[in-house]
Amino acid sequence: SADSEMAVFGEAAPYLRKSEKERIADQNKPFDAKTSVFVVHPKESFVKGTIQSRESGKVTVKSEAGEIFSMNPPKYDKIEDMAMMTHLH
Repeated sequence: SADSEMAVFGEAAPYLRKSEKERIADQNKPFDAKTSVFVVHPKESFVKGTIQSRESGKVTVKSEAGEIFSMNPPKYDKIEDMAMMTHLH
C-alpha cells in the first residue's frame, strides 16, 4: 500500500504524505471554492479564512486580517503533483 511505502521516511513520513485514511476523509469534507480562502498573516504566513460577504468590491472574511488568496480543496493537502492543484500561489 502507499502507506507502507512511506515507512522508509520514519518520523518524517506524516509531514510528507497523508495516510490513505486521511486522504479519503479529506475528499469527503465539505468545501466551497467560492468562499474558502487563505489570508496572509504576519506570524503564521497564511491562515484559513471564509468569505462572509462581497459588496462594492469589498470582501469580508472571517479570519485574521491580511491579503486574500483562493484556497485549494482539502484533498490537495500534501499532494505530490502540484500540476493538479487549482490555485498556485
